[in-house]
Parts: sequence; C-alpha cells; structure tokens
Amino acid sequence: MRVALTGGSGLIGSAVTAALQSDGHEVIQLVRPPRDAGPGQVAWDPAAGTIDAGGLEGLDAVVHLAGEPTTAWRWTAAKKRRIYASRVEGTRLLAETLAVLRSPPSVLVAYSAVGYYGDRGDEVLREDSPPGTSFLARVATDWEAAAHAAAGREIRVVHLRGAPVVAGHSAFLTRQAPAFKLGLGGPLGSGRQWWSWVALEDVVGVVRHVLARDDLRGAINVVAPELCTNLEFARTLGRVLGRPALLPLPSLVLRAMMGEIANEMLLASQRVEPAKLVASGYHFHFPMLEHALRHALGRPAA
Repeated sequence: MRVALTGGSGLIGSAVTAALQSDGHEVIQLVRPPRDAGPGQVAWDPAAGTIDAGGLEGLDAVVHLAGEPTTAWRWTAAKKRRIYASRVEGTRLLAETLAVLRSPPSVLVAYSAVGYYGDRGDEVLREDSPPGTSFLARVATDWEAAAHAAAGREIRVVHLRGAPVVAGHSAFLTRQAPAFKLGLGGPLGSGRQWWSWVALEDVVGVVRHVLARDDLRGAINVVAPELCTNLEFARTLGRVLGRPALLPLPSLVLRAMMGEIANEMLLASQRVEPAKLVASGYHFHFPMLEHALRHALGRPAA
C-alpha cells in the first residue's frame, strides 16, 4: 500500500512509520514549514490552510496523527487555542482535500482521544457512549466531526480514541517515573479515578489492524483491556520499579500547580473499554499493565 502519514516525527508516528515500512508499505510523510518537502514527502501547512493536493493522489490510505501536544504544566489560553486549531482545522483541511481528489484513498485513519468522554466516574464507556462536556471532550468531538468530509467520497473513516501511551519515552511515563524511582510516588487525589492506558506496541498494532479490516469504521477505543484506577496504576508502577507508592498528591495541590489540566488529564475518571477491538478479534500485545510497564521500563519480572 501507499500510505500518507501526518505527525510522523512524534512518538506514535515514528513507530507507525517503522512498522508500515517493515510490512513493505510505502510511507509518504506530510511535512510542515520550515521543512521543504523532499522525496517521499508532501508539503502541508494547517495553520495557513494549504496542502499539496496533487501529492495525495493515488494513495491507498491516510493515517492522521498530527496535533499540538496536550501535555504541559499549565494550559494558557494560547496553548488551548493551538490544541484546538491543530486538531480540528488540520483534520478539516486534510479531510476536505481528500474528498475532492480524482483518486482518493480508501481509508482515513484519524487519531482522536479518550478525552472525548470527559470525566465520567464509574460509568463504563464504550464507543457508543456520548461525549463529555470538558475542553478536551469538545476538542475530540469537533476533531472527529472535522474528518467527516472525507466520508462523502465513500472513504472509510476510522477515529482511534487513544489512551495515554505506555512507552519508555512517552510523556505519560517520563513525568511520573522519576518521583516513583525516588520512592516519592503515589496516587493522585483520591486515586479512585479510572485511568485508561495503552502500550505503544498496541497503538501500532491497532493501526495495522484497521488498515487491513475493511469492516472497521467510526470510533474505536484504543485502550488496553485491563481497567485500573489511578491507585492501582501507582501501586503497579511502584512494584515494577521496586519502590513504595504510598505518598498521595492531594487534588488541591494538583489543581494549584497545574490548573485546568489537573482536572482534565489527571483527576478525570474514564473507565473506557475496547469493545470494538475485542469484538473484531484484535489480540493485544500487552493487555496487562504490569507487563506493559516492565517492557517499557526495561524491568523484567524477578
């Protein structure tokens, strides 16, 4: 297959690129200024609303991963505007361009996020659950809606609602591991909030899976099947690192330090199930948290 990919320099994008190339597929990278498009690349500038449409003709698939990182110590108004615009406007530009090609791809795989669901307590969340009302929920809702322009040309559109990624160099782990290694880790707030997660190897596996399965479309939760609370996550991470995980970080302190981001990304409860993936027969590389953490951090079982 000829596959175009946005966000190829990121954590997920670089892993997906390597996997697709190892499978024998040709990967065309969409690159933004100040880089100039070279061989195997297509120029686009979501902020300016420009894209080299001709370079997208005759593709078999497009994998769209690009977007302003949501990780930060605090969200400023400018940061929130970049998060929203990079995902919604960038996706709309890409989808509308694909919709008018003479020879469009058969599938658009667009990354979304479990932030779609907002803070939902103990409610079990599947792909048909309604969206939340938080900032990230609004971003994800509009993000997915922006891809619908491609469906008008009978392009199969898949929304991968991804969870925070467990990988040795992911921001999700690199911000937590140092405190735990010092024995200063523990639950955040009450620790009762549900935390969804997924191993990087399974994000890559899911992309391969949906590209190969013509029957998969719409929203797909890219989360591991083992559900855990933040307290359970902290205890497991502590056990993997051989350190105690007994020092809670109170919600009030988190909110004072990080503001809105604490509520949306650390204290929000999202009990998300991978219902569609399980039903489709996808086999997870790392279904269990401890195995995923040991692999990511290079800590084999004793």
